[in-house]
Formats: sequence, structure tokens, C-alpha cells
Amino acid sequence: MIFLKNAEEIELLRESNLLVGKTLGEMAKHIRPGISTLELDRIAEEFIRDHGAVPGFLGYGGFPNTLCISVNDAVVHGIPAADCFLKEGDVVSIDCGTLMNGYYGDSAYTFEVGEVKEEVRKLLRVTKEALYKGIENAVHGKRLGDIGYAIQQHCEAQSYEVVREFVGHGIGKEMHEQPQVPNYGKRGTGTLLKKGMCIAIEPMITQGSRQIVMESDCWTIRTRDRKCAAHFEHTVAIGLDKADILSSFEFIEQVLGDKAI
Repeated sequence: MIFLKNAEEIELLRESNLLVGKTLGEMAKHIRPGISTLELDRIAEEFIRDHGAVPGFLGYGGFPNTLCISVNDAVVHGIPAADCFLKEGDVVSIDCGTLMNGYYGDSAYTFEVGEVKEEVRKLLRVTKEALYKGIENAVHGKRLGDIGYAIQQHCEAQSYEVVREFVGHGIGKEMHEQPQVPNYGKRGTGTLLKKGMCIAIEPMITQGSRQIVMESDCWTIRTRDRKCAAHFEHTVAIGLDKADILSSFEFIEQVLGDKAI
């Protein structure tokens, strides 16, 4: 069942999602060569709790940490580790969730660690652009396929591929609600979008083949060919004329300045 949110519920969702944005902004301050992914996770958990929320991912489906941190060829659901240290030239996707006032927030951003190869930077830039192409179609009267089509066309035009096995989702009092939001599709197909629907749009795009494998930890998803992946995500409310973006990259951009993607 798809739950439509009223104005009050959307504002509660916005509060939770803005905290996710602030947490990702805090991550931007600490990402550097030599820091462990577990240390980033510790900082994020403390930050979220200090702001009156609880980590949305911690314990969700048995997930053991606050953040999903996926480095280089890891696509999603990477588990933070004390012995996983970021290196110059890495890219690191951080997916963060919060639970605040009974509503979830969810957003993701792929960060550069120091200087990154231009070919990898282009992957990040195109993936972020694709997210906003999808959001442009998140309006009342369109269909889910319009969102997926826009994302898929933008990325495939640059010879990148779209991961199919993992998709976006509805969000509200639960982290994952209906509908599923694929990052591929055909225009004019799928669920009809209505004002008040709240969804997380999150393209996961690969530099090479879209084929993926699961690591032995039963969480981390990697590209089969070990080429880089990128992941950007916003939570949005479907509007009459345009989507209302409830999460934010502004806090990241304030930290990174002209180095932001």
C-alpha cells in the first residue's frame, strides 16, 4: 500500500532528512586519506544522537552500523570496518538514514578522497546529474517509469550502466515503503505519481558492467568487474508542478566548496 503524506507529515520527513544532510556534511569534514570507515561511522552515530534522532540503519534488517560506506567498486551496503582505511584517489559512497519524530530520512552521496582520476570524477558527476533528471519527473500525473527512464537514458548516453537489483523506495514511518522506484524503465509506465507520495530516488551507476556480486559478509555489493560505482540519493515529496526535495546536499557543498561534484 502507498501512503500519501499530508503537509504536516512532509515537514516531519523534512526534519529527519535535513539531519541526514547535516550528517553527510559532517562526513565531508572528516573524509581524508588514512581515516577508517569505522571512525566515520562512529562520528556519524554520535552526531545523529546529539541532534535528537537515532540512526535509521543501525539494526535495520540486522545491519550492524549507522552508515553504509561503500568504497570504489562497492556499490551499496558496505559495512564500516576498523581496518578499512580511505586512500588518496578513492571514491566513497555514504548512505545515511535517521529516525526522528517517528519519520525516516534517507540520502546518499559519493565523495572523492583527495585527487581522483578524471574518468572517475565524470562517473560521479553524471550519476548526480541523473538523480536530478529523475527528480524533474517526480511530479503529480507522471509515472514511476518516467523517473527511471530519465535516469537510465542520461547514464547510458555516457556509456555507463544502471544497477537493476537495487532500487529506490517509498519512505515515511518506515524506511522502506511502497512503491519501489527503479532507476530504469519506460516512459508512461508504472505506478501513477500523486501529490503527497514521498519517495527516495537513488541511482546506483557503474563505470563498467552493471553485473554485481555479494561479498561474504552478506551485505556489501560490489561490481563483478571491480570497476567503480557511484550512488547519489535524495528523498522527495511528489508535487503538482515539481518535486519538493526534502533532503539536502547543501551542507556537503558548504564544506567542499568548489571541490564539490
